[in-house]
Amino acid sequence: MRYRKDIQMDDPLSLLTDETIFHNANGYIGIRANFEEGYPAGMDTIRGSYINGFYDFAEMKQAEKLCGLVEEKQTMLNTADTQGIRLFIDGGEMNLFSGGVIRAERALDMSKGYTERNILWQSPGGKQVEIAIRRTASFARPSLFLIDYSVKALDFAGVIRFVSTHRGSVKNYSNPGDPRVASESFLHLLPVRAKTEGTASFVTSRASKSGLLVTTLVDHALEGAEIAVHTEGHGAAAEIRVHAEKGQEVRLLKYAVFADSLRSQDTESTAREELKEAMAAGAEEIYREQEAYLSKFREGAFLEIDGDERLDTAVKYNMYQLLQSAGKDGRTGMAAKGLSGEGYEGHCFWDTEMYIEPFFNLTDPEISKQLVSWRYATLDEARKNAAELGHKKGALFPWRTIMGRECSGYFPSGTAQYHINGDIAWSVVSCYLATGDFDFIAEKGAEIVFECARLWLDTGAWHRGRFEIHGVTGPDEYTCMVNNNYFTNLQAKYNLRWAVRLYGMLDEAGRLDKIAEKIHLAPEEIRDFDKAEKAVYLPYDAELGINPEDDSFLAKKKWDLKNTPKEKFPLLLHYHPLHLYRHQVCKQADTVLAHFIFEDAQSEETIRNSFLYYEGITTHDSSLSTCIFSIVASRLGFREKAYRYFGDSAMLDLFDAHGNTKDGIHTANMGGVWMSIVYGFAGLRIKEEGLFFSPGIPDAWTAYRFRVRYRDSLIQADIDKSFARFTLLSGTAKKLRIYGKAHTLADTLQTPLYG
Repeated sequence: MRYRKDIQMDDPLSLLTDETIFHNANGYIGIRANFEEGYPAGMDTIRGSYINGFYDFAEMKQAEKLCGLVEEKQTMLNTADTQGIRLFIDGGEMNLFSGGVIRAERALDMSKGYTERNILWQSPGGKQVEIAIRRTASFARPSLFLIDYSVKALDFAGVIRFVSTHRGSVKNYSNPGDPRVASESFLHLLPVRAKTEGTASFVTSRASKSGLLVTTLVDHALEGAEIAVHTEGHGAAAEIRVHAEKGQEVRLLKYAVFADSLRSQDTESTAREELKEAMAAGAEEIYREQEAYLSKFREGAFLEIDGDERLDTAVKYNMYQLLQSAGKDGRTGMAAKGLSGEGYEGHCFWDTEMYIEPFFNLTDPEISKQLVSWRYATLDEARKNAAELGHKKGALFPWRTIMGRECSGYFPSGTAQYHINGDIAWSVVSCYLATGDFDFIAEKGAEIVFECARLWLDTGAWHRGRFEIHGVTGPDEYTCMVNNNYFTNLQAKYNLRWAVRLYGMLDEAGRLDKIAEKIHLAPEEIRDFDKAEKAVYLPYDAELGINPEDDSFLAKKKWDLKNTPKEKFPLLLHYHPLHLYRHQVCKQADTVLAHFIFEDAQSEETIRNSFLYYEGITTHDSSLSTCIFSIVASRLGFREKAYRYFGDSAMLDLFDAHGNTKDGIHTANMGGVWMSIVYGFAGLRIKEEGLFFSPGIPDAWTAYRFRVRYRDSLIQADIDKSFARFTLLSGTAKKLRIYGKAHTLADTLQTPLYG
């Protein structure tokens, strides 16, 4: 569970990418893996420290001030820089760009939960030191970031000097040429105070428009050292000196805690208390806590691949990053880039529900519940959003957001993606099917499902006995503002059906009155839900035997993908949106995604025809796409295609397959990779009747194994070239269907592969 890489000082892009790959996060804070000592002047870096859910407002100019267009967005802030440590030996300053480097590598230990930088360096005076820098964002103490900086004097005795900085004057990264990151950089954080107390330094700042406060508190520990701290601008610097004998190792511990006013009424007092507790515990206890947390997580989030070590590492890395990225407090979601970088400005999308919660549902369902709880906490904002768009009832969740308000400035491919409501309702039901937690449904989940269902009634229209949904955009952002997007209509149908179902379940359990009174839900509405659900129109073309993406999709001319130059991809950066909208060309899985999550809605023949049709016109310009094509290819028995699509997804971040990992990881793709194995190759489905498996194995592998949590049970699947074995590791016996045949798993059962 360890990944290592030599540091390539002569490759600026590699250094930027490594800032993402080796970042430290825990769901609350995220710190990019910047060099403590910094880079040479003029060298590009994205030096950042982030807090999940901490934001400022920024102006979003609209060319025309039409009713309801979003003119203000939230943006994730780069908070105070607590990473800085400069090392001086014999009058020379250690850096990796001016000679003296004999060896330098980075490593990530996914079992112990820290990153390392290991360096053998020679000073200008010829003195050699071994340097080991370990960094940890604590899962057990979410506010804590620890730098453990060790220096071993190999061939000399003398003074080792550190200058440790704490800077509050920071800006966000910007790139005006890339729509996936902020186009302008503003000074969002304004100084409030910087002060010292003994060897500790406090930096408190205020977000310029949201008014949110953040305090960072830094202190140091180094046995036998002289430590002097002074304020420096809106920040502080600590001068640390210690004498080392030849062969002696000195170890500087730099503790930093983050506190914000979303979670604390007095950020300085909170930071002081949490730092005191962390320093009293000490580094070794913090490491023990970290390892114990990860060991417990891996009880459920366990997956191994035999036959491809590189791929096995990439998949383990993806699962680790999902844990690092997910909000775990019910107040925060999961940004598209996690807490690893500033791509998409820290916004959360539908990715959370459709690609990430399926992973947590079956590995650590308490995290899924916290992510659903974040949507529940923003439900009032979703109601306001619906009203802003002219709806009389219900809630419309924003396409992209941090705290619940819409941040999408381009509504055709943003706000118009009403399927976000269906996605969130689907995630609530999926969490329930996996956990059986009806209390969670009664307390939070059902209200979300009801309010989402209300919106479909107000959005849709009855036409010739059919319930149709007009003027929306599906997942495919190269086809916008259409009527009867197949994916959207199917999500609406599912949402409406489960609204009716949950109403009856709550009524039967005697738990309906509270929520019905709260949101004024009447039986007549439920009857309207049921009537609309039964009449939802699902486009079908009999000549092609496929489900068209929408009513007008097949009338457009096909884009000539084969003769489009490679340098013109992704298309959204090289062609006007209107030009794209007039063609049959898909950015990502849309109807094919619907065939995955709602496979029982159509015959296998229709799914096969649709898959083959859309395969020829999909660019996969979105990182959310190839994993879905892999899953559906597995479902249809296209084993070679399934594995090819899977490989494209699995290597995306760790090996920077798209060349943009520098802006942050692709969390949705990471969840999709796990689904490609568990839902794709192993054929897992969770339905009301229970767990279904149709296991297979890629030709390139010799075996693979994984675990899932289902209700109160932990189940391990072991699949090799001959057999699929299922073992009940804990909990009560469960009914499984394997290749359609019913089994009871009480201990271990084995079946020949492919039935």
